[in-house]
Amino acid sequence: MGASAETVLFWIFAVPLIASAAGVVAARNPVHAAMSLVSAFFWLAGIYVLLTAHLLAFVQVIVYAGAIMVLFLFVVMLLSLTDAELGLEKLSALKWVGVVGAAGMLVLVVSALAQSGPRAMRAVGADFGTVRAVGRILFTQYLLPFEATSVLLLVAIVGAVVVAKEKI
Repeated sequence: MGASAETVLFWIFAVPLIASAAGVVAARNPVHAAMSLVSAFFWLAGIYVLLTAHLLAFVQVIVYAGAIMVLFLFVVMLLSLTDAELGLEKLSALKWVGVVGAAGMLVLVVSALAQSGPRAMRAVGADFGTVRAVGRILFTQYLLPFEATSVLLLVAIVGAVVVAKEKI
């Protein structure tokens, strides 16, 4: 596939990704925000496929779009917020700081891309994104954070069981 076709495919995935991410922030209803986030996860998985990181694309869809978003939607539905509880939307000073920060970040990214040009692309190894390459890095260089995450998840599961258990 030529560089121009890859660029076109990248923009086909990137523009809806940005639109979905904006939908997460702009959504007033938490369920709509969560569904926009699911859409953003799928577009991001498409970009991972373009990078030949098929494992990351698979994990993105299964773990984030599947499991994590089901958890988010469960919590949102459990809270069952109504429009009256959400209140009126107000533009506070903190939101304006966020808008200015996002605009500044956009200018920074665009200027960095304009300065780097085509030389920013670098070749990656043939095993980039494969299960073997990710496993090698995960279980050697990042073994301690990986194990700490597993302990943290175990503690969270035990805590959820303790909180959900009826008092006797």
